[in-house]
Amino acid sequence: MNLGEAQVGSYVSVISIDGDSAYKRRIMDMGITRGTELYIRKVAPLGDPVEITVRGYELSVRKADASCVQVKQVRG
Repeated sequence: MNLGEAQVGSYVSVISIDGDSAYKRRIMDMGITRGTELYIRKVAPLGDPVEITVRGYELSVRKADASCVQVKQVRG
């Protein structure tokens, strides 16, 4: 599943990031790297953006960007 499909309140782990190298670098610069655990805090009413907690800080990610991050559910 991708990050945009994850349920609110769940913890997920990053498996991979799809896209070209510049796009991957931008996502990784936000702290979203393979193996990182993310907490899905909330999703805006229209589904965009997705608010996550990564490495101790809150981050809002556009739905288009979230769909390129492949994750697996860890807990929750």
